[in-house]
Amino acid sequence: MSDLTQAVLAGAEPAELLACELPSWFRAAYTLRDETGIFAGESDKDVRRSVHVGSVEMPELAPDEVVVAVMASSVNFNSVWTAVFEPVPTFAFLHRRAREGRWGARHDLPYHVIGSDAAGVVVRTGAAVRHWSAGDRVVVFPGVIDPGDPASQDDGLLAAEPLAWGYETNFGGMAEFAIVKGNQLIRKPECLTWEEAAANTLCAGTAYRMLVGGHGARMKQGDVVLIWGATGGLGGYGVQFVRNGGGVPVCVVGSEEKAELVRALGAEYVIDRSTLGLGEQGLRDPAAWRAIGGLVRGLAGRDPDIVFDYLGRETFTASVWLAARGGSIVTCGSSTGYWHEYDNRHLWMKVKRIIGSHGCTYHEAVQTNRLIELGMVTPTLSRTYALEDAPDALRAVQLNEHVGKVGVRCLAPSDGLGVADPELRRRIGEERLGVFRRAGHPIGR
Repeated sequence: MSDLTQAVLAGAEPAELLACELPSWFRAAYTLRDETGIFAGESDKDVRRSVHVGSVEMPELAPDEVVVAVMASSVNFNSVWTAVFEPVPTFAFLHRRAREGRWGARHDLPYHVIGSDAAGVVVRTGAAVRHWSAGDRVVVFPGVIDPGDPASQDDGLLAAEPLAWGYETNFGGMAEFAIVKGNQLIRKPECLTWEEAAANTLCAGTAYRMLVGGHGARMKQGDVVLIWGATGGLGGYGVQFVRNGGGVPVCVVGSEEKAELVRALGAEYVIDRSTLGLGEQGLRDPAAWRAIGGLVRGLAGRDPDIVFDYLGRETFTASVWLAARGGSIVTCGSSTGYWHEYDNRHLWMKVKRIIGSHGCTYHEAVQTNRLIELGMVTPTLSRTYALEDAPDALRAVQLNEHVGKVGVRCLAPSDGLGVADPELRRRIGEERLGVFRRAGHPIGR
């Protein structure tokens, strides 16, 4: 353990952090370029074979970057895509960055440090960084956006090349140290532990943009919102945003255990699809659409104004059919497959809209973080693993053997550390903060 690591864990003052030498090497979870073909011809692409934990070299810091000592990170599905090298190996993204010159070339390495969420302590800042200093406790916004692109001033995601940190860039968050732009930092909600704080930024910000932000579905009070995968990393935040905004969530889950979990979040209307007797076609069978549509109307009194879909191929056909006349289908991903099929008549003849949504802007992430700071939105963290067990954490997400978010402790030696505002935490209540942790799923080592 380096002197800097020990100082961070001891809560050292900024001057002491700066006096400690930055380590030349640190532990991280990464994939290898030489292994991009290891799953060729295989049906079970077990990410435990492709994700490694070991030492990597500390890169040179660019003027607009900071080094964050990462206390905790979390697993997003983009890390699973990285680990199975699909739809394209992420080394193609890293190689493309080499065209950017000196600073971009640092990313083009034979290994890719993964992870698009992190909570930790700033330990170094580049010469061009404003507003942030050593010792600041932060979470990381995962969007790498060029503020010099004119389009980014309207919507950061309209910039020519917005990048997902830790997926389309190197030096991600599943490591003891991470390299991020100064404009990716947000102050840590001090009512949360390190692992709770690390679980929110990507998924909660994505759900906020989909439902609340001006670029998404613009949910109104009273809107009925059908949420597929309501206990997933995105779905759990979606349920909370709908309830907070005066909407009516109708939650689709896969078991009675998960139904109880969303009820604990305050959702009144729940559909357990395991009770529907779906055939071989599953949710692509028109009979399944009609069954779910009848249940939604029976529960909420009308068809959904908004369908919240991040599952993709398995659900999208049904989503287009289920949305109300004039309603919206908002989608941000396709964890069950990218190629979607749907009957376009149901879209154009009933004047529905499909809204593509990708991550969120820095402003949307800050607004989301404020709701978390106020205790109005709580983490969906259900399990944690130590950094050395990161391959097992990714495998749990790959196999959908989890609810909510799966955390990875990096420098934090145990769960429960990092709370600097215990009074606010007491007011929010452990009951609310621990809904997903009590969901009956084991906590990793």
